[in-house]
Amino acid sequence: MKENKNLELKEEITNTFLKTVSAFSNYEGGIILFGVNDEGKITGLADAAQRCLDIENKINDNISPQPDYSLSLTESGKVVRLKVNAGINTPYMYKSKAYKRNDTATIEVDRFELKRLILKGENKDYEELTSADQNLSFEFLGSELKEKTGIETFNKDVLKTLRLYSDSFGYNNAAAILADRNGFPGIDVARFGETINIFIKRKTLEHQSILKSYYECISIYRDYYQYEKIDGISRKKVETIPEEAFREAVANAIVHREWDVQAQIRISMFDDRIEIVSSGGLPDGIQKNDYLEGKISVLRNPILANVFHRLDLIEKFGTGIRRILQSYSNSQSKPTFEVSDRYIQVTLPLTKKELDLSDDEKIVYSLLSENISKSMSEILASPISKFGKSKTTELLQRMEKKGIVIIEGKGKGTKYRAR
Repeated sequence: MKENKNLELKEEITNTFLKTVSAFSNYEGGIILFGVNDEGKITGLADAAQRCLDIENKINDNISPQPDYSLSLTESGKVVRLKVNAGINTPYMYKSKAYKRNDTATIEVDRFELKRLILKGENKDYEELTSADQNLSFEFLGSELKEKTGIETFNKDVLKTLRLYSDSFGYNNAAAILADRNGFPGIDVARFGETINIFIKRKTLEHQSILKSYYECISIYRDYYQYEKIDGISRKKVETIPEEAFREAVANAIVHREWDVQAQIRISMFDDRIEIVSSGGLPDGIQKNDYLEGKISVLRNPILANVFHRLDLIEKFGTGIRRILQSYSNSQSKPTFEVSDRYIQVTLPLTKKELDLSDDEKIVYSLLSENISKSMSEILASPISKFGKSKTTELLQRMEKKGIVIIEGKGKGTKYRAR
């Protein structure tokens, strides 16, 4: 038994556990076991039934608002199990401070995160808040809506329908982000040469409609990753990186990022890949596997997402990642996704011609990376792994003979990567 983001072990009962009650209540919930040391060994509590009452009193007297929790005895009545459920009335405070879990540690949230917890408790999103700037114009948005949706007149009634304006509160932050001029962070695009010290092109797209910035990103992408090939009497467009994947990745970065963070979306273009980084990790309640497999879709900015959906720039039902992966279905190289609490990075490699692989070999090959060697346990732990150890080993050895997989080391230290 080891501590993790949703499990804390306490050998004794001290007030420090109240910080973790705050953290679990503010986010995904979790369990605290009292009478278990840091190594996971049961030490037990004397008079555990009475200690349950002590824990209950401490929570009721120190956490505000009242969290949702339950207490029980385990291990022959020697261990107290405190289960804390994720709450809806955030922020849950201990001594006027709110906390969150950072891996196995409990830390105080910063002022930006505290504002998000307050909005969450009010069932609001940052994009819904009234914009500080009410002198906004929408020529670019209006032009796009007329072209893509067929509306004849663009006015405040249209903005009300899009939830960008209300008579009571005026324009909201989502409206400001889409306005012709605004003070929100934009997109920083850089095309690098042989090293990151060599800039072939650098363009910062800011203080303008995020829609305009989106289209300018597409234009820059086309300059470097598309070309025309003459085939007989016709010209054929060739994409070294699928445009659909790039469009989806940039659109997702815009509609899912945390807009209260003053950081630009960063697009780094290299000879062999594009990296797209946006601020903000996954929304609460979404795990990385859910994100990658498109099982659950939680929109951080539903108003912006609705506008992009109406303009046919994104699908509304959380299929963006699957569409990115699908655009690489005939490629040997695959996109990668890095997720942390503070950012998401999507890496789109150059497409490589599909190899002559069996269906089973394709499944195993898709689990490998060119840059990172993986152990057998890491390969088998993938949510899309379909075979046992023996079959996977056989397929890897077969692909090594074909020269497309590299096997490094021996015995338990054996690792595998794509060539």
